Amino acid sequence: MSVICVGTMAFDTIETPFGKAERIVGGSGTYVAYAAGNFVKPIQQISIVGYDFPQDEMNELKKRGVELDGVEIVKDKKSFFWSGKYHMDMNSRDTLVTDLNVLEDFNPKVPDSYQGAEFLMLGNLMPKLQLSVINQLKKRPKLIVMDTMNFWMDIAMDDLKEVLKKVDVLLVNDAEARQLSDELSLVKAARLIMDMGPKFLIIKKGEHGALLFHEEHVFFAPALPLEEVFDPTGAGDTFAGGFIGHLAKTKDISFGNMKTAIIVGSAMASFCVEKFGPERLKEITKEDIDARLSEFVQLVNFDIDLV
Repeated sequence: MSVICVGTMAFDTIETPFGKAERIVGGSGTYVAYAAGNFVKPIQQISIVGYDFPQDEMNELKKRGVELDGVEIVKDKKSFFWSGKYHMDMNSRDTLVTDLNVLEDFNPKVPDSYQGAEFLMLGNLMPKLQLSVINQLKKRPKLIVMDTMNFWMDIAMDDLKEVLKKVDVLLVNDAEARQLSDELSLVKAARLIMDMGPKFLIIKKGEHGALLFHEEHVFFAPALPLEEVFDPTGAGDTFAGGFIGHLAKTKDISFGNMKTAIIVGSAMASFCVEKFGPERLKEITKEDIDARLSEFVQLVNFDIDLV
């Protein structure tokens, strides 16, 4: 049950109140692949990197069932680079540097070997590129999940709305949901956004969990309270990877199973923040994931007697 993952593979320099990490591997595609690879194989990656992207990282991804036929390597340019500094609350951050480098020339190509994939994860990218990948697929996937951000709402809203018509699930945070809908109430915002195309909407609220909307149904999933959060970078992408990984593994895209997928995504994101970059995701085992999922069950499980 293959999953196509479209996203960046990049370098990040990250500073948090707990320390600083220089030029570590990052990018939405990298986090999605590491997370989803725990549940389903192959992950069929579509991305672009420069001459400086480490071969060791490519080998590690391959070892985990990630196919790299769709990853373009540009021999004379550097990989995408982002640098940011998080504030004490670890929710807000300042972007210090954004060097597009190879991303300026990115024109994603879907290899023939990827045709027929049943699941498509569109990581946070320029909407035109997301649409290009959808249009290259000869057969529509069973499920198309899309991530986006406020930046594209600022500069490419018309293109973004075109993509929304073609996707099944949209992932945004609460501020982005309000911006996209021009509504303060998240319930009203969800209704308006689903009218734009997506059948399902996930609104991520960071340390306050996530909301899943579908028709008149709403589900809330908490975030696991953690003693230490070292680096929230990539947590949303890791959430997306766990979410689509579970759906692809179970082959069930019902609202009921999406509830479980959100818990799986939240569990994966809770690992991601425990170390800088994707390092923690490389360490975890199936036993670790099962134990973390059990913690989520205990977090929300209760009995109540209605008198």
